[in-house]
Amino acid sequence: MTETTDVVVIGGGVMGVSTAYHLARRGARVTLLEAEQLLGMGSTGLNAGGFRHQFSTAVNIELSKMSVTTFERFEEEFDQAVDLNFCGYLFLLHTDADVAAFTRNVALQHEHGVMTRWLTPEDIAGVVPQLDLDGVVAGTFYERDGLVDPNGVLQGFARAASRAGALLRTSVRVTGAVVRAGAVESVTTTAGEFSAGSFVLAAGPWSGEVGQLFGIEVPVQPIRRQIAVTAPIPGITRDFPFVVDFSRSLYFHYEGGGILTGMSNHAEPPGFTTTVDEGWRDQHLEAAMQRLPLLADAEIANQWAGLYEVTPDDQPILGRLPQLVNLYACTGFSGHGLMHGPAAGLLTAEEILDDAAHTVDIAPLRWRVFAEGEYNVI
Repeated sequence: MTETTDVVVIGGGVMGVSTAYHLARRGARVTLLEAEQLLGMGSTGLNAGGFRHQFSTAVNIELSKMSVTTFERFEEEFDQAVDLNFCGYLFLLHTDADVAAFTRNVALQHEHGVMTRWLTPEDIAGVVPQLDLDGVVAGTFYERDGLVDPNGVLQGFARAASRAGALLRTSVRVTGAVVRAGAVESVTTTAGEFSAGSFVLAAGPWSGEVGQLFGIEVPVQPIRRQIAVTAPIPGITRDFPFVVDFSRSLYFHYEGGGILTGMSNHAEPPGFTTTVDEGWRDQHLEAAMQRLPLLADAEIANQWAGLYEVTPDDQPILGRLPQLVNLYACTGFSGHGLMHGPAAGLLTAEEILDDAAHTVDIAPLRWRVFAEGEYNVI
């Protein structure tokens, strides 16, 4: 049996449900297909929950501004609490090269109305006295960066999409596609065939595999990242900022009275493994205790690993794909998916229904051809 609709969205994380909502609220018939038994069981459900405006590109700054505006009105508009916490992001800088790069970034952020502040080591000690600031020469801070509940965002969009008429199907895995004359006619799945006028690839770390079903090599790789959370720690309160030790790719933030911490392993090979790498965990916690000494006496209450959806330039692929006239991408956010999900869903809906995204210029994020470290925007 073949089911027919206007748009099929492949993927039930924050990108998929946001896209489904924004399409359905404008009257499109939408069917979302999620391979797992529940929505958001992939990267969204394992997210650290941060959002920031402190980016080095104009398009990412604007995506953050759009999404944070949505987070602010989320409970009223979607009848869903998201535990919004404007605790701020604090970047710790060690080298002259990083200071020079952040000087350019801060100037760009100011041009877009994001009034990031520079902090001296003395200023940082006043904001977060628990840190060991050895080697830190400067920092940047923006008070409207912070934390949001990933599950709350996902559930709010999912329920609103359903109320608007979208059909959200779980335990449905896409297994193939019918492509003729440069367009997708339908996808085959474990629940039958689905035909539509447009298709959206929003499968997160699995986007490369799903893209192959359409005959496209989508440059998105799954990369494991892992997190540890402590039991409550005396003196750690909700206003503890999201601290990023930039050169170490190490971070901390408040979580349930304790500290959530993670550190990127830049030698991590691509793959779908989500077991905790105990060797890397030990390296991570040693570095974390050096920067935040109180962790030495803290109890690790929980730890897990999840997947980033990484592109060669760490930027998402958004908009119509050039290979097939009715296939659109909303993927490759490289660790920034939750914070940009509200904006990306709106822009993808504009691409499909208005023939081009227009609230933000997404030209820098359209399909890119990667070769030997270089890329071109098509």
